[in-house]
Amino acid sequence: MTMAMREAAGKLIAAWRRDGCELGFGVGIAQGYATLGQIGFSERSGYTAIGTVCNLTARLCAEAKDGQILISSRVARAVEAARILEDLGNPELRGLRRPVAAFNVGQSTNAADARPNSTVVARGPGA
Repeated sequence: MTMAMREAAGKLIAAWRRDGCELGFGVGIAQGYATLGQIGFSERSGYTAIGTVCNLTARLCAEAKDGQILISSRVARAVEAARILEDLGNPELRGLRRPVAAFNVGQSTNAADARPNSTVVARGPGA
């Protein structure tokens, strides 16, 4: 779904740029546990999500350049068989104690769709 969003946004962005407006599209995705629900007190509360995974997602999104879909290592393990992933190393993200592994999602792993500057990240058992 995110890749379809990137493609659709790319078409809109091209039109906006022709009109002289700069616009970008970057996404951050992480998977993990969060606390969901009404947070706050009776005079001021809202339905929200809190937790480390929320912070990680926000930081990946902030780090993403135009056209990038940055994902955490947990998400990378879930999609690595179907997508080409560019290993971005372990960037230091604001608000996190230590660097985390980040990957940029490319296209499908079909040879016809492969981008020349991307590598397929494969992990064996125990890696």
